[in-house]
Amino acid sequence: MFRRPAVLWLAGLLVLALASAAAAQRRGFFGGNSRFGRYPNLSYDGRFTFVRAEYARYGGWAADYPTMEQNLTTILHEITDLEPRTDGSNVHTFDDPDINRFPVSYLSEPGYWLPDDGEVVGLRQYLARGGFLIVDDFHFENEWAVFERAMKRVLPSARIERLELAHPIFHVFFEIDSLRVPYPGQLGERGLMGEFYGIHEDNDRRKPLQVVINYNIDLGDYVEWSAETLYNPLSTNEAYKFMVNYVIYGMTH
Repeated sequence: MFRRPAVLWLAGLLVLALASAAAAQRRGFFGGNSRFGRYPNLSYDGRFTFVRAEYARYGGWAADYPTMEQNLTTILHEITDLEPRTDGSNVHTFDDPDINRFPVSYLSEPGYWLPDDGEVVGLRQYLARGGFLIVDDFHFENEWAVFERAMKRVLPSARIERLELAHPIFHVFFEIDSLRVPYPGQLGERGLMGEFYGIHEDNDRRKPLQVVINYNIDLGDYVEWSAETLYNPLSTNEAYKFMVNYVIYGMTH
């Protein structure tokens, strides 16, 4: 179903594909030119649509929105047979029944995520129905504690386990060779390296992941700024590999 690129080096492709994406965003590709504007959701038509989770009390849910999703779906369109929607993306709360139409969702800055009871139940049902959640962009122990407390409300018996390089999610499309990816910017330059965790169905490592967790790393930020050469292109390249693998894993498991 999904083709593999002949080479794993994306830098040249990023320059070409994302230059047009950046131009489209400046023209208002998503319906406006505000970096954190909330754009209308796409109507459901069965194609892969990138879905971001919205939550109350803090605007971190929108970090890197909508440029990150436009850049990512552009790359998915260029190198896979997924045929994603590239004309926009969706934002749903976990208690919105429409989120269940979409098998992959993305939660940003979970260190400030304080779900109410309806969102807790909604996410629990989403995962039970086969939904796959990508958690990204948080660091330090205080943010981990907030996320862990919320996740334990969703899945009280879940074990959050550190993922090793051998896990299938790191090889489902791209062959990821190392999990050492620095946090973007100064924190990474000072040595902060990403850590990758997951929650397996029934806490059984032989079963699929329900949640993948990017801790001490912000893959979305790398993807957002990939057309601007803000960060080291080698690290940006790796961030794309992780995010593409996550989407393909979520669509095939």
